[in-house]
Amino acid sequence: MPYSAHLIKSLDPSAYCDPPPVFGPDLCPNMIAAQAKLVYQLNKYYNERCQARKAAIAKTIREVCKVVSDVLKEVEVQEPRFISSLSEIDARYEGLEVISPHEFEVVLYLNQMGVFNFVDDGSLPGCAVLKLSDGRKRSMSLWVEFITASGYLSARKIRSRFQTLVAQAVDKCSYRDSVKMVADTSEVKLRIRERYVVQITPAFKCTGIWPRSAAQWPPPHIPWPGPNRVAEVKAEGFNLLSKECYTLAGKQSSAESDAWVLQHLELPGQPLNGYHMKTLLLYECEKHPRESDWDEASLGDRINGGKATSALEAAAKQTWRLAREILTNAKSLDKL
Repeated sequence: MPYSAHLIKSLDPSAYCDPPPVFGPDLCPNMIAAQAKLVYQLNKYYNERCQARKAAIAKTIREVCKVVSDVLKEVEVQEPRFISSLSEIDARYEGLEVISPHEFEVVLYLNQMGVFNFVDDGSLPGCAVLKLSDGRKRSMSLWVEFITASGYLSARKIRSRFQTLVAQAVDKCSYRDSVKMVADTSEVKLRIRERYVVQITPAFKCTGIWPRSAAQWPPPHIPWPGPNRVAEVKAEGFNLLSKECYTLAGKQSSAESDAWVLQHLELPGQPLNGYHMKTLLLYECEKHPRESDWDEASLGDRINGGKATSALEAAAKQTWRLAREILTNAKSLDKL
């Protein structure tokens, strides 16, 4: 008997009589039937859609990482400071993020950030800068030629140099017939076999510190995560990425081109991705810290946030009423 069939059988209202009850008496048979139907559909969707998609993406990742590793190996030959950090650990590639089935990002971790101070004063939304520590000389840094006159380590200059190196490596690598640089962008992007796009982003891993812009996490007085888990997450830190920061577009900040993007923040205008799903999962874990809140029979409630169908329908209707009012009435915002 399939797993879903076992689960549906266990949710049968007859379980209230003989054998002993599976659920508490506060759940009516209609609620149990609805949960059973939702769990069945979840299992069906996972087996028919997610498994096949997961296997296809895993195959693509292996192909993409072979090409990227070969390119980065050539980069390292030209410039030993850019050492490839792409590695496979427990069947997962460290530093690789799947944006979509045809789009990926590889983070290239750089060494020797220690001579710089991390400055996150809120003046650059979504970004921070790395400034040469007091008393430190430029010559003490591995990245001396990328330090500005003001003492900032320029993310743009490092990215520009890395882009030049990657372009040269593409012409020399063993996959040169199937990979090329994406033009008209300051980002380092590769197009592989005309099907996949991989962005390679230089970055520094910041451990043992926590950015000001994330200081509000976790909220006080929540049962999950506990103090030890919070300390573990904050000790692991975050990444500073050398990539375009759209929140600074149009601003005439002297540190704009030197700024590094904080990875824990999502920028406006980006589509929904795995990061958003992880964030929603985190919120649900904070609201429902008990193990029993995450068994198979409760997955439906976790996915819809624990709201009843009628409550979701009412919220959808209210949202549409507001949207229609805003679209059709020019003075609607005066009343909201």
